[in-house]
Amino acid sequence: MRIVRDHQYVRPEERGASVAIGNFDGVHRGHAHVIGLARRAGAPLGVVTFEPHPRQFFAPEAPPFRLMNAEARAHRLEKLGVEVLAELPFGAVLSGLSAEDFAREVLSEGLGVSHVVVGADFRFGKGRQGTAEMLAGFGRAMGFDVTVAPLLEAAAGAVSSTAIRNALSAGDPRGAAEMLGHWHRIEGRVLHGEKRGRRLGYPTANMELEGLHVPRLGVYAVLVDVLTGPHAGSYRGVANLGIRPMFQRETPNLETFLFDFKGDLYEQHLSVGLVAFLRPEMRFDTLEALVVQMDADSAAARAALART
Repeated sequence: MRIVRDHQYVRPEERGASVAIGNFDGVHRGHAHVIGLARRAGAPLGVVTFEPHPRQFFAPEAPPFRLMNAEARAHRLEKLGVEVLAELPFGAVLSGLSAEDFAREVLSEGLGVSHVVVGADFRFGKGRQGTAEMLAGFGRAMGFDVTVAPLLEAAAGAVSSTAIRNALSAGDPRGAAEMLGHWHRIEGRVLHGEKRGRRLGYPTANMELEGLHVPRLGVYAVLVDVLTGPHAGSYRGVANLGIRPMFQRETPNLETFLFDFKGDLYEQHLSVGLVAFLRPEMRFDTLEALVVQMDADSAAARAALART
């Protein structure tokens, strides 16, 4: 997959793409449906999205809300067959374009798209003045086709990033996965920690959650993809998502123990899929009590993953 980060510098082979436009936070089933509608014979399959998320630009002090960082989103889009990802820098310049200027300067003249697919609730341009219907009119005048996709419904209602965040906050990763079409994953680099887990017989891969919506704090059964390094591959494990009340962390992070694994994962990139919520975080009076609980958590995670 080729990533374009400036609509003014597009190679000839990247032009003429049939693209879906949106933030695609989580890349859920509704997003996958919209992207599927962009498939056209003879045209590269593309996505036009924005980094940072426009909400981060307009409300930088708002609580973290993203389901995915840019790295995780790109990996998921590639798995859907996207060939060209236009990850446009969102700031004062792009947000200041009128709807018509965005259609002309970015889509038509810049990226040279042949076909655009958007959701029925799509808004674009300065002040969110543009609608899907307006985009269709611009497309007719500027030489690209537009398809408007209806909102996708799930058993519990419309599939949306908000509904997925609510499910994760409730400790329901399976409910979130039903809307996502895949396990909710947290991706990032493994950081050096205080190495307490190693001394307790449970070495963990520590990852930050900066900028991300934090699911319910607690212990999860997880599926892990090691994306880089000599140990690249798929593993099963158990993870603690939280502040470790016994050790008084100020901000939550993700600490993952990989079953039947030996090796060094520092600085490598991991993708950790939350499969089952096992229990909330707990405070223990002694390290011995903590280890007993970690043994029980590992057994519970193995059982949960065996049922998956």
